[in-house]
Amino acid sequence: MEKVRIFDTTLRDGEQSPGCSMSTAEKLVMAKQLARLGVDTIEAGFANSSGEDFESIRMIGQEVEGPMIVSLARARKDDIDRSAEALQGATNWGIHTFIASSPLHMKHKLQMDPGEVLKAAVKAVEHAKQYTSNVEFSAEDASRSEPTFLVELFSAAVKAGATILNIPDTVGYTMPDEIYQLVARLKNEVYQSDQVMFSVHCHNDLGMAVANSLAALRAGARQVECTVNGIGERAGNAALEEIVMSLATRQQYYNLTCNVIGEQIYPSSRLLSQITGASVQPNKAIVGANAFAHEAGIHQDGVLKNALTYEIMTPQSVGIQENNLVLGKHSGRHALANRLESRGFYLNEEELNEVFEKFKHLADRKKQIFDEDLDVIVTQGVRQQQDDYILDSLTVSSGTHMIPTATVGMIIHGERIKKAAFGDGPVDAALNTIKEITNIDCRLIAYSVKSITGGTDAQGKVSVTIEKDGMRITGRGADTDIVTASALAFINSINRLSRMP
Repeated sequence: MEKVRIFDTTLRDGEQSPGCSMSTAEKLVMAKQLARLGVDTIEAGFANSSGEDFESIRMIGQEVEGPMIVSLARARKDDIDRSAEALQGATNWGIHTFIASSPLHMKHKLQMDPGEVLKAAVKAVEHAKQYTSNVEFSAEDASRSEPTFLVELFSAAVKAGATILNIPDTVGYTMPDEIYQLVARLKNEVYQSDQVMFSVHCHNDLGMAVANSLAALRAGARQVECTVNGIGERAGNAALEEIVMSLATRQQYYNLTCNVIGEQIYPSSRLLSQITGASVQPNKAIVGANAFAHEAGIHQDGVLKNALTYEIMTPQSVGIQENNLVLGKHSGRHALANRLESRGFYLNEEELNEVFEKFKHLADRKKQIFDEDLDVIVTQGVRQQQDDYILDSLTVSSGTHMIPTATVGMIIHGERIKKAAFGDGPVDAALNTIKEITNIDCRLIAYSVKSITGGTDAQGKVSVTIEKDGMRITGRGADTDIVTASALAFINSINRLSRMP
């Protein structure tokens, strides 16, 4: 069977999904899990977009082993130089450069004619080639481009030194038959097509991202660009887990395989969900809560007799393990470390000690610690490693015949500050106090809370969205106390705001 390369763009295109921005520390944690997952390439970011993106790419290039680490770059010298600078010293890296090729994009966005686009593409690939032999070229909006021009553009990119040619369905417009025909034509007509790899990057605006990606593979593409949980711009990208398990489950049909380790799919999905706060819909294929659930009596009876009657893959094949190990206040470090590793968290001794302390603190307030509680403990700790604003203490007073008041203590750049303020309710009072302490004038435009697990002692997960100068940032927090969770979420959004360029 031929191998398909899995190009993961969770940290670049996936992060562009509204509310899914990640800090450098969070990106590094996710990148290490992607390496365990077995992806071939990690697109770590867009080096010239911000200082934080540059630092994330640099750190991932230095610390993550296994996959090729690449940076995205427009067909511009400064973008390419910045990408090379970020990845200098990495052992396995490349540059992914792109320019739009559709008549619509060339005329209205680039304000360039086809000849100018062709020259810019060649110049970009040649410049990138001076830094690395691993150069991928993408024709943005390829699915709405003239096929004849694509043949000319890709042929020029190959002559300039590109080793991978990517065909993006940038706006999720194409259909499976169309992309099959396009890939087949390009493989047949592009200069020295047998010496380069064809790749596809499909968006899900019409719900066709995975179907289009699989059709492209049947036509001869051998790399798929995708994201964990399918996150990404607008309706998202092709979902990595669906592509990988389609190839694994229908191996005789596709006669293709890949290097992804199936058992790491669910831990990767859960980790990303916790880092970004973007919940996976229950009926999501492969990793949704209902993916292996059976309620109908006929289905339950069939599964009890033979799971294959209603399950085309086992839960274990994607890393969903049945585990009866109960975690509580009497549990030790070994049991905790074992459970964390099953969730995709591999901690060193110092990190484990810190998480263990938080775990014990939570266990004193809850009878039983669930996996979802552990996810929150670890990811909340990762976020706080780079935070300028940290919650130190919180006291609220509220009732039917008194004005809600909050006293908040915070640590800002190492300095402890405490203030009090009023509000319409305890949450409003807490958030007003935090705004007064931080002196950040922002507007709260969205607030939601939901229980992480069942029971009256469950942790509440709060998500808030703030707006400042037209920029919207989402923050998250969790605690058994909803007011504390709200304060943590609000402070998280402020920290994210402070890191924005």
